[in-house]
Amino acid sequence: MLSRTASALYWTGRHIERADFVSRLIDATLRLAALPSSYGGDVGAWSGALAAAGVLVPFEAKAGEMSERAAIQFLSLDPDNPSSMRSCIEQARTNARAVRTALTAETWEAINTAWLDLQRFGTRLENRPTLNRLLESVKSSALSFDGATHRTMLRDDAYWFIRMGAAIERADNTARLVDVKYHLLLPRDEPVGGSLDYFQWTTILRTVSALTAYRHLYRDSLKPWLVADLLILNRRVPRSLAACAHDLVRYLDLLAAHSGRRGPAHRQAAKLATSLSDVDIGTLFQRGLHETIQDFLAENNRLGMLIGEQYLF
Repeated sequence: MLSRTASALYWTGRHIERADFVSRLIDATLRLAALPSSYGGDVGAWSGALAAAGVLVPFEAKAGEMSERAAIQFLSLDPDNPSSMRSCIEQARTNARAVRTALTAETWEAINTAWLDLQRFGTRLENRPTLNRLLESVKSSALSFDGATHRTMLRDDAYWFIRMGAAIERADNTARLVDVKYHLLLPRDEPVGGSLDYFQWTTILRTVSALTAYRHLYRDSLKPWLVADLLILNRRVPRSLAACAHDLVRYLDLLAAHSGRRGPAHRQAAKLATSLSDVDIGTLFQRGLHETIQDFLAENNRLGMLIGEQYLF
């Protein structure tokens, strides 16, 4: 496979995953922002959402003053924000169109339909019902794309590059979300485990669609260390850091078996997965959760660079 083809497939997977994450982030933050300000609502929730999406600095440079309306606009339809839902869907379609013959008809139609649906919303949101329709459209489009790739594509290098892009993006998103909770949203005026802490952790679980999974696995009230265990170490949760790291090892191993070559990306992926194996959440808290997440983000970014050097450039 040509490196430019592999790159287009890889970034198609990343951009669809990012659009889905941002849609879920907006949806969950709307719930948190609806709370009284004393419970972490209003603009404080949107600062956290922008930080979790990795766009707080560019937002402040463009919008200046923080407001719910400006934050939603920036995250959803702003063409100047490369991480907005609109930009992600457009970039995914551009990449997919460049490698149209590597995709099945169903996979291409899922991406193209997502883009066509998005065009109806323009570049400005008029009201909350419009926002709700936009969020549902993006989430449904991501599910359609995942379903089409899973059900119709051959298990070969094209499929693995798409899934690898999605996995590395998903790991980055979950890590940033957990880090924002501990680093930016940590309650200042009440103890950990209080009402503010509860609502913030619920928001995080809703963002990654893991609230039901938490209740099923732990059968307990929300506890910060259990949520962290779920989202970092539990491989049964598809958006956990451990699950994403092991998925990356698996896809790289499949590529190696297909091509007969291994390289630095394989070693880095194994290192990332090993760092989350045979460790418990208590050990991670003792090390410092913020430091642990920052190390993971750095290693995940390094893996992305090595994948690029080995396959995409």
